[in-house]
Amino acid sequence: MSSTNRFSKRVNQALTEFIQQRRVASTEISPALGILSKEADALLVGGKRVRAGFVYWGWQSVVAAREEADHTAGSEIDPGFPGIVNVAAAIELFHAAALVHDDIIDGSDTRRGRPSTHKAFEQLHRDSEWVGDSERWSRSAAILLGDLLLNWADDLVLTTTRGLEHGEAAHDVYRRMREEVTLGQFLDVLEEVAWIRQDPAELLQHAQTVAIHKSAKYSVMEPLLLGATIAGASQEQLSALSGYGLPIGVAFQMRDDLLGVFGDPSVTGKPAGDDLREGKRTVLVEIARRKLPANVRVLLDELLGDDSLDARQISMLQDAIRSSGAVERVEHMIERAVGQALESLHEGDFSRSSVLELERLASSVTDRAK
Repeated sequence: MSSTNRFSKRVNQALTEFIQQRRVASTEISPALGILSKEADALLVGGKRVRAGFVYWGWQSVVAAREEADHTAGSEIDPGFPGIVNVAAAIELFHAAALVHDDIIDGSDTRRGRPSTHKAFEQLHRDSEWVGDSERWSRSAAILLGDLLLNWADDLVLTTTRGLEHGEAAHDVYRRMREEVTLGQFLDVLEEVAWIRQDPAELLQHAQTVAIHKSAKYSVMEPLLLGATIAGASQEQLSALSGYGLPIGVAFQMRDDLLGVFGDPSVTGKPAGDDLREGKRTVLVEIARRKLPANVRVLLDELLGDDSLDARQISMLQDAIRSSGAVERVEHMIERAVGQALESLHEGDFSRSSVLELERLASSVTDRAK
């Protein structure tokens, strides 16, 4: 078993134990609060642990390079260090919170092949034959669970980094990540409604800004820097990891954009063309708009964001985006971003094993089916 897989198992174990602790504490207040920890458990099952993996390899790349320079330990350090496991688990809690809130914002019914959190709560309301509007209650309950997950993530980061040599700097990285992803999320929902009053020449740049701040930094770059900072990385190492992490994060999001339009629902766990129904003004969509004939562009703008789009309309929009050449352009952008990232990585002072694993991760997150 690879060290990445071993680390993921440790993170899963830490998450299970943490949720169990919170379940015990909350149900002492009221047994009814077990609803929240049960849904948190279900939400945290599965997932690719992408962000946790980057936390680990940010840490590992620095520690292993130091060990190699000292000619002491082997090229891979035991991934069981509790501090880095707990910080990675906190990032997964933060990610779970973001998913809960994102699904409410987007009106998404499914997540990872199961009902999204607000839909699961909606079904619970109906099955329990409670009074009132099930949809309204479920959104309220899901927002509160998302807030609780954020609180748990913050608490785990604070308690883990407190007292560490580089704990304060690590917390600064985490705080910056939290702020930027929230700002990026706001820009995303703003773009869905404000694009019509903006300069058409700037829409692609706006989409790229959203991709960077909503996803790229928080999915790859900041988790890497968080792990590396805990390990006491030099400024040169942090710069090299930033130069790797940002373009990989952008490529990761562009791959996600392609899957949001063309992904197989049986693989992605989400309906076909979900981004089209949600009205996502992604880099893919903005590139397509620039290339489409005026009449087709008008049709795309009219249909994008209509949550009642049927299979025929989805297929029509998919065909229009394909015909524009946007898919090939985005694939080229992904390839170029990966090349740029690897160039930065190879310029850094890291162990050979760390470089090889970060190369593998770059391929894994940018060339995927879900």
